[in-house]
Parts: sequence; C-alpha cells; structure tokens
Amino acid sequence: MATEDTSLNSHRPYLIRAIREWAIDNHLTPQLLVNAEGRGVEVPVEFVEDGQIVLNVSPQAVDDLEMGNEFISFSARFSGASRSVLVPVDAVLAVFDRESRQGMSFPQTSAAEGEEGKSAEQPQLRKKPNLKLVE
Repeated sequence: MATEDTSLNSHRPYLIRAIREWAIDNHLTPQLLVNAEGRGVEVPVEFVEDGQIVLNVSPQAVDDLEMGNEFISFSARFSGASRSVLVPVDAVLAVFDRESRQGMSFPQTSAAEGEEGKSAEQPQLRKKPNLKLVE
C-alpha cells in the first residue's frame, strides 16, 4: 500500500495542474483545498477555517502563478490586499471546480501534517535494557 501512496504523491503535481486546466477550459473556477497547518504552508491565517483554506487559482484571481512539482506559489488579493501564497504540493488535499465541485481529492501525507503529525511519528523511547551479570 505504501507503493500506491508514493505513486499518487509523485503524480499529485501533475494531476493538480491537469484538473486546474480542465476547469479553465470548461469556463469553471479552479480551487484548491489546502491543509493550512501543513509544514511550509504560507497563507493568510485569517481565512483559515478548521485548519483548511480554499484558494481560487483561476487566472483572474492570481498573479505570478507557479505550479511546480514541490510548491505552488502566487499572489492574490484577500479583502483587497495583495498577499503572497506558498503551498507545498503535499499540503493540497483536493483540486476541484467551484461550480460543480468536480475534481480530485488526495490523501494527507505525513509531510503535509502540522506539528501534531510530527509528534505522532516520533519513535517511542525504549527503556534501558536491564542487564544482569551471571557468574
């Protein structure tokens, strides 16, 4: 099963770009659902709800959009103020169009988890071995 997750994660940036293009080609509004608490996520915190944020990534809504294999970055207006956004691809939970909600969701990866995920993955400390000298 780990192989499937790795495979899907390596395809994630391509699928995000493809579904965004599909939405634009069909005159729909592409959006990303992002784990706002993931490592490396830089979004306006005042728009985060329940640890997630929905970002409009249509050509009319963003400037300087770069959709790389590891990060998505752009600037956009939030309440009239231009803000920079940086989202690791692994923090994208779904890409879909606003009008019909069609798209694709992705499993949350350990790299996209926030502080809670990191502490849950810490190996448990083992007790020191109890050695006894036998003569």
